[in-house]
Order: sequence, then structure tokens, then C-alpha cells
Amino acid sequence: MRLMPLKCFLLTVLVFMGLKGEVSAQTQPTEKPNFIVFIADDMAWDDCGAYGHPKIQTPNLNQLAKDGMKFNHAYLTCSSCSPSRASIITGRYPHSTGAHQLHLPLPASQLTFVEKLKAAGYYTASAGKWHLGTPTESKFDLVTTKMNEWVSTLKQRPKEKPFFMWFAFTDPHRPYQRNIIDRPHTNEDVVVPPYLPDTPEVRGDLALYYDEIARLDGVVGNVRKELNVQKVASNTVIIFLSDNGRPFPRCKTTMYDSGIRTPWIVAWPAEVKAGSVSDSLISSVDLAPTVLDLAGLPVGETFQGKSFRKLLKNPKATTRGLIFAEHNWHDFEDFGRAVRSPRYKYIRNFYTDIPGTPPADAVRSDTYVKMLELRDAGKLTEDQQSCFQIPRQEVELYDVQTDPHELRNLAGNPEYAEVQQELRTALDQWQEETHDRLPRTRRPDEFDRETGQQLPAFRKK
Repeated sequence: MRLMPLKCFLLTVLVFMGLKGEVSAQTQPTEKPNFIVFIADDMAWDDCGAYGHPKIQTPNLNQLAKDGMKFNHAYLTCSSCSPSRASIITGRYPHSTGAHQLHLPLPASQLTFVEKLKAAGYYTASAGKWHLGTPTESKFDLVTTKMNEWVSTLKQRPKEKPFFMWFAFTDPHRPYQRNIIDRPHTNEDVVVPPYLPDTPEVRGDLALYYDEIARLDGVVGNVRKELNVQKVASNTVIIFLSDNGRPFPRCKTTMYDSGIRTPWIVAWPAEVKAGSVSDSLISSVDLAPTVLDLAGLPVGETFQGKSFRKLLKNPKATTRGLIFAEHNWHDFEDFGRAVRSPRYKYIRNFYTDIPGTPPADAVRSDTYVKMLELRDAGKLTEDQQSCFQIPRQEVELYDVQTDPHELRNLAGNPEYAEVQQELRTALDQWQEETHDRLPRTRRPDEFDRETGQQLPAFRKK
């Protein structure tokens, strides 16, 4: 028998070993990504440098956007604190969670994406504001409600497991304090939206709100530094968003973009192209299925949102044509629903006999006190009077492309009749499919709409 020359034999062995190594590398499971979800408390979508604000000090959020993907059209299902968070964690619309009104705890029966991660071997922790109720605590390995525990929570994680962190701020929620950052914002730094009066009192209130955003921004930077120290930054998906809009009149608790539009940044060095931007519609109800999808886990039928995973590779792709939002009781009785396409917004107000009063803490603010004074003196513009209007218009329709502040109601305009009917039909269908119903009884106000003080019937004895 003729023997193979030694040189050929060695070459054959090396090729075989190389092929074997290549096959092994291909067949071995990929490393599961880690996740950190940052949730701001009452931060408007455009109140940071990454979204074009010229003065707010947000270097870390700006850098996060440069390092990842910025979503220009991300929306919340609700502009109210706890219902919005319940929606995010369950991937369901607020009226489908059992926690649709402010301060209602999320029922234990509601499935969250966090417990699915935990069951799959993830270490799951929450640090900061907890607004989901006691039953949900057991769905995490760790829940700490102390502030400034974000970096320490990251340090104490078990290093042998992939991790998920729910890092929730109390900034920029009211009340505000002065001099909380080294270089406080001034009245000159403020951009006043047209639905608020441009006065020193309003500017001062907004400046303090900006300060809290800057403080929040510092935490984002510190957490990212720790990820680098632990050498896990490249495979950690960071998602930054807010739970609702700024706590000012015509913002928080409304279904205008000032209430439901959110900053949304996704950074994942291993997979997401730095500096990318998406104009596609996404909703906060989509976060849960997306995280599960990225973790390689089945989504399941309880989740009403849609994974936007493909947008992370192709920001010009489309995952949904419409977003839906709702408003329920939050300090004051109310019930409203909205649907938004890339260009138009349709709002239906079911309780037209009451004004669109902002949250009680905003009613007690310097801004609202000044607005009451100007209202009584007849010095508010028409655009600044909407939160006092009675009766409210039952239907509102806006071209948000040409009217971004939603000040010109097109409902009833014959030129937009087709658009109005299409969106109304879509909203009716969504309500039917998600079993959304008008309550049989109306829950009364807990606070006075002029002073923001708690009403006698609700005061603790």
C-alpha cells in the first residue's frame, strides 16, 4: 500500500482540524445579550440634546444616541405613570392589564417579559422608582426602591448569568428643587412651547425641570462606565425611554404628542450601527416582545405589541402603520382614546363635560398658578386655554406633520373627511379587538382642579 507523503498528511490534518474548529464555532450557541432599560419619569421626547434641544445638558444621552439608534417616532400607550409602566412590562395596552388607572397595582396574573427572562436563566433586577405594585416584585430576582443604587445593582449581579436591569428614575417628576446640578439651567435656556405662556414663572419652572433631566443624564453615563469596567458593554442592549410627557399643562395625561411621544434610544454595539436613525412608528407596547425576540425566547400570545427587531438592522423598515393610546383616571376623572398614523392624529374625548386638567402636581405648579392668573385677566391666547375649555371637543384631528403642536383641529373639515373616517374606523376596530369598553360608572376627582389640593372625601382621617 502506498503511503501518503508526510507533508500531504500534515496538510490534510490541519485542514480537517480547521474545518472542525469552524464547524464547532458555527454550531455553538451564541452568547445571550444583556439588557438595561432606563425609564425616565415625566420626560418629554424632545427635551434632550439628542432630539434637538439647544440648551439642556444631556451629554450622555447625546452620546448614547451617537453610539446607537435614535427613534424619532416612538410612542407610549398612555401618558400616565403607573399605567404606562404596566403596559411596558406586560406588552399590553393599559386597559388590558388591570392596572389602567393611576396607582393600581399590576395583578399577579399578568404575564411580564421579565419573568420569562428569569425563567430562561437571566438575572433580573429593578432599581429606583417602583410603581408596579407588590405582586410584580416576585417576578424579579431583586427589587430595590432606593435611589442611586443603579451602579451598585449592576456590580452585585451574578457574573455567570446574562442580566436584565429595569432602571427607573424619579427624575424629572415633580416637586423640583433648586441647585441640584453644578450648573443650573437659566430662564434663557428655556424653550417655551406655544400652548404655555412665555413668562418668567413658566421659564423658571421649566428650567428646574431641565435640571432634573441633567441629573438623570449623569446616571446614564455612570452606568455605561460600569458596563465598560465589567467588559460587557458590547453585548448589552441599552434602551432609554420615558413613561410619559413633561408634567406641565397640555402634556402629561394628554394624548397629544407632548404627552405620549417619547425619546427612544437603543444602543447595542455588537449589533446596532452607531449613529443610525429610524423614522418608523414604534410603541411602548412593542418593547416586551422585542426584548424576548432579541433574547431568543418565544413571545407568546399574551403580548399585544410587535417586535421591532428588524428595525435595528434596517431602520427604514416598517413594523406598524398605526399606534394607539389611551387616557384613564389620573387624579381626575377622564376617558379618552387616540390613534396616530405617521402624519395624522385622531383623538376621541368621551367625557366632554370636563376640562383637560393636568395632573394634580402640575396644577400646584408655578406654571399653572400663573396660567390661572392670566386666564382670569383674559390674557391667555386661544392655544393656551385648552386645559380650561368646557365643553371639550369630542373629536380632534390633527395633521402632525404641518401642525406638530396639534393646535389646529381639522375634525369636521370636509377636506379631511376621508382621513377622519379611516382613523375612526381603525380606533373602533382596535377597541373591539382589545375589549376596550367605557366604564359603567365614572370615578370621581381626588383633587380640586383649580388648587390641586386633595378633596375632603379623600383625606386620611
